[in-house]
Amino acid sequence: MATAERPLDATVALVTGASSGIGAATAVSLAGLGAMVALVARRADRLEELAARLRGDGATVTVITADVTQQDEADRAVERTVGELGRLDTLVNNAGVMLLGPVIDAPVEEWERMVQINLLGLLYCTHAALPHLLRAAEDSPRRVSDLVNISSVAGRETRSGSGVYEATKHGVGAFSDALRKEITTRHVRVSLVEPGATATELASHNRPEVLSGLQERFGRMERLTAEDIADAIAYIVARPRHVAVNEVLIRPTDQE
Repeated sequence: MATAERPLDATVALVTGASSGIGAATAVSLAGLGAMVALVARRADRLEELAARLRGDGATVTVITADVTQQDEADRAVERTVGELGRLDTLVNNAGVMLLGPVIDAPVEEWERMVQINLLGLLYCTHAALPHLLRAAEDSPRRVSDLVNISSVAGRETRSGSGVYEATKHGVGAFSDALRKEITTRHVRVSLVEPGATATELASHNRPEVLSGLQERFGRMERLTAEDIADAIAYIVARPRHVAVNEVLIRPTDQE
């Protein structure tokens, strides 16, 4: 039975991109609130390490290795979650990539990768999860379910050198708000979380010249931690049924 300390008892959460950073921290946070957790990502070794840690703390966890940019794998991840854990109450679409640089002479494969992960992966997982989230809102003890999409400050503003990344994150924001209007009266809450500069692996996949610029821009900043963002996500999904947190923009204090 859910309590104030464990409001997510008897619920199931699926977290994509759970092998590191915000995804891993979110899985820890939701498990701490009582949720059973499905960890989804491509790096099986990282997922198994996290699962062992959570199980050691008494959590129920399933590990699902999947590439959510492939619709069949996204579908399979959702179905395995429901098959092994019994239901789905919370989906956190966290998987994403940030590949920055000027539009002129950009490697187009970087654009394709961002569209595939940041948009298509999120859309595939959402499509597969929605029937289960709608059902959970009707038959769970909490009578509400949650879809949390991780965007970015880049989904609100633009700057030179981030155009395509920003395009994907603006797309996440538009999709989230439109879907919210479609299903909110059925008590599936759609929330958008927009982190600012956060100390994770996200930036490390950039080309050396881009990394140099990021270091110059953010090197002295006290950036957010993955746990800061996980804390915001936990707050969102732990609200009572009549409270929906539609959007959270969270920046380091010294980020303009």
